[in-house]
Amino acid sequence: MRVIDPAAVTAAVRDLAIAAACDLEPDILDALVAARDRETSPLSRNILELLLTNCDIASREKIPICQDTGIAVVFAFLGREARVEGDLATAIQEGVRQGYSEGYLRMSVCDPLTRINTMTNTPAVIHLELVAGDTLRLCMLPKGCGSENMSGLSMLPPSAGKPGIIRYVAELVVKAGSNPCPPVTVGVGIGGSFEKAALLAKQALLRPVGQPAERRDVADLEAEILAVINEQGQGVHGMGGNNTALAVHIETYPSHIASLPVAVNIQCHAHRHKEIIL
Repeated sequence: MRVIDPAAVTAAVRDLAIAAACDLEPDILDALVAARDRETSPLSRNILELLLTNCDIASREKIPICQDTGIAVVFAFLGREARVEGDLATAIQEGVRQGYSEGYLRMSVCDPLTRINTMTNTPAVIHLELVAGDTLRLCMLPKGCGSENMSGLSMLPPSAGKPGIIRYVAELVVKAGSNPCPPVTVGVGIGGSFEKAALLAKQALLRPVGQPAERRDVADLEAEILAVINEQGQGVHGMGGNNTALAVHIETYPSHIASLPVAVNIQCHAHRHKEIIL
């Protein structure tokens, strides 16, 4: 049994929080470059160039890519042959607190009713999953609310089938307009139950941008939805063009015979995600 020091967890989460705010991963940078190169609208191509310049400055100067440094969402995949001494959740929350404080990141978390800011950007949203192995994989996914607020979930009738899924996802993304700061990455959860579909949609965003699903039929559906979204011409920041979305990622789970839950979690062009394995 591997024993993991909670202090190591806190330090890792702190570093992930700061890095995620300032440095985009190669998968999203490559996707933005590819979008710029294939963009048909001169205005949108210019905006994409400015977005890439912004990302470069943020990385070099170690300042946030966006003023909205988001609510911290942390996925923790804990191996069954590993254990964390003490409280894993407490260690993660402390890492988020330290990261947002030491990184001078905007504190955006508040009580949902009083709207009083916690001033620490905690509590983070933590999803824990037990997996095989003896390691702890931590994935940091800061979610700004320009994109998060444009997400949605629908309990479709099974008779809606694939056409209904395509229509729901594409209409939701296009209707969002410029609010989620496109070009977006679209996480989609299909199946399970009400809450499972939403979790799947968010977890779909952990996949490298543009990497197709393992199931061929799911990968084909991803490509079809992406094409439908981009055919609408909403474009970069709503300015027109052929790059409303960079990718559509779908995760599925078996559902009840009378149900077809479909959730959509949208991520802005600055798809901030970092991970580490302890």
